Amino acid sequence: MNQEFQRDAIRAFRFVRCEFDAHSGVARLVYAFDDGPELVETVTVPGAPFVLDAARARAAEQALRLLHLIAGVSYYKAAIPGEIRIEGYGIDAGTAALMEEIYVNGLGEFAYRNGLNLHGRIRFPAEAALAADALAPALGLRRHALVAIGGGKDSLVSIEALRALDIAQTVTWVGGSQLIRACAERTGLPTLNLGRQLAPELFEYNRQGAWNGHIPVTAINSAIMVFAAVLLGLDQVVFSNERSASYGSLIEGSGEVNHQWSKGWAFERDFGAHVQRRVAADLQYYSLLRPLSELAVARQFARSDRYDAHFSSCNRNFHLLGERPTSRWCGVCPKCHFVFLALAPFMPKPRLVGIFGRNLLDDPAQIGGYDALLEYQDHKPFECVGEGRESRAAMAALAERPEWREDAVIERFRREIRPQLDAAELAIEPLLEIDAGPRDGAPAEHRIPAAAWSQLRARFAP
Repeated sequence: MNQEFQRDAIRAFRFVRCEFDAHSGVARLVYAFDDGPELVETVTVPGAPFVLDAARARAAEQALRLLHLIAGVSYYKAAIPGEIRIEGYGIDAGTAALMEEIYVNGLGEFAYRNGLNLHGRIRFPAEAALAADALAPALGLRRHALVAIGGGKDSLVSIEALRALDIAQTVTWVGGSQLIRACAERTGLPTLNLGRQLAPELFEYNRQGAWNGHIPVTAINSAIMVFAAVLLGLDQVVFSNERSASYGSLIEGSGEVNHQWSKGWAFERDFGAHVQRRVAADLQYYSLLRPLSELAVARQFARSDRYDAHFSSCNRNFHLLGERPTSRWCGVCPKCHFVFLALAPFMPKPRLVGIFGRNLLDDPAQIGGYDALLEYQDHKPFECVGEGRESRAAMAALAERPEWREDAVIERFRREIRPQLDAAELAIEPLLEIDAGPRDGAPAEHRIPAAAWSQLRARFAP
């Protein structure tokens, strides 16, 4: 790199262009700061057809532009300049508002950790001449779901539920994780591995002092999968985000900061509606697990041991840089702590200890980590974990069971923490109920197709 990256001197972030080569299946997303070098990210869609009909081609172009805009968050955050320029195409006011929502909320943890305030700072330029009422047509897409798999329990619960509903599906993931590949192959279903390669200059910018931190990865992967679904002619993109994802960490003096905002209902609602308005009216984006709590998902997963030797929710397996655990579970991160605790009420103890290779609840060194999950003298970790009330209910349930109650973390909870809590709020059963959504005739807070909803309610019932 010929010049140093000086984040405070940068004035504009540019969406330079986006393009797709049907013969190679590679999309190029091009960005730049001011007049600096082009930053080129690539996304690869194996099996994309060489030729699309006119309507699908227009939809693919819209989906590619949507991906270009959302994936730009990885680069924009490096300098957070005051001006955003979109070159080569324009966006309407609705698209601009969606992008501002994604960038501000999706970068919430990033802003908090870096001491930044992004509210009112991020403005996407809308072109008034673009008709906001030019709705996308239905494309006649084939009934088939691209189902995101991340290697953890949640996506496996969705995959098995769709299988039970006889909905054709392709298990899909972004990136080169061998752990996710092994999990996907274990399903015995068709698989699709979508490639994503970040611009290498970004890592050098980080070394030179660029702003860095958490980004809304689920939003980016959602846009990649929507683009792939249009190219492949499929009518569903399915994720496995539960209702707990909508709740963040309550930070004193800062309010709520949600590490997993793009897994929450607000993103799903607004992104899914935008896809149907601007990309394809018959392309459905939804989370199959939205009406469930993390504990309800854990209960579903525990009903089968098919994936015990293959799944992992430990995020250290998926870091781009740094060390990874030698086994599938590091045993010390918030995800390991929470998944162990969430599964414990629903799984025989020997089976759970066998999955993790040790009993995390009988290790005094883990007490601090569990205190954060309980929101006891600490806030909920910046991780994709359940609500504090779920952790407290699970811990209370284990405190009543002879096989768990003497373990170090549980025993300390019984002795020091439970006496300070309202016993009426520790029941686990209410947290296992399916969320039917708002009352008074308002629509339920999920986007699950009506044809599948009634069958899913029966499958997921406590």
